Amino acid sequence: MSIAEAGKTVSVHYTGKLEDGTVFDSSIDREPLSFTVGAGQMIKGFDDGIVGMKVGEKKELVLQPEQAYGEHKVENIHEIDKNNIQNHEELTEGQSVTFNTQDGQPIGGTIKEIKDSTIVIDFNHFLAGKTLTFEVELVEVA
Repeated sequence: MSIAEAGKTVSVHYTGKLEDGTVFDSSIDREPLSFTVGAGQMIKGFDDGIVGMKVGEKKELVLQPEQAYGEHKVENIHEIDKNNIQNHEELTEGQSVTFNTQDGQPIGGTIKEIKDSTIVIDFNHFLAGKTLTFEVELVEVA
């Protein structure tokens, strides 16, 4: 029987839930998720939790923030002058936005507040600081 181990490509079906049971993502109605175990393609707790599973096995992974998207950090919230943002008049609170860092790398954020002359943007991952539960089924090991 095939077992998930570092370096192997696996396919899994999963459902990710918040502590209150709200589903934030699921592969159930689409193709299974494929990735290479241990290659850093997944959050650490998910990657580690798959190791040792057998094809057809189901498992529940409960991940603390440090095993998932990290803690929510105040230093990742920035107040930016509206004059530095193109089309700022089209933005709304709660909207997801993408900017480029000084070295050209894209970085996503969520608009938290629009003030008179500035916009407050949270660049934390939307799941940062949250404990996540994943129901996982190992579908295939290649």
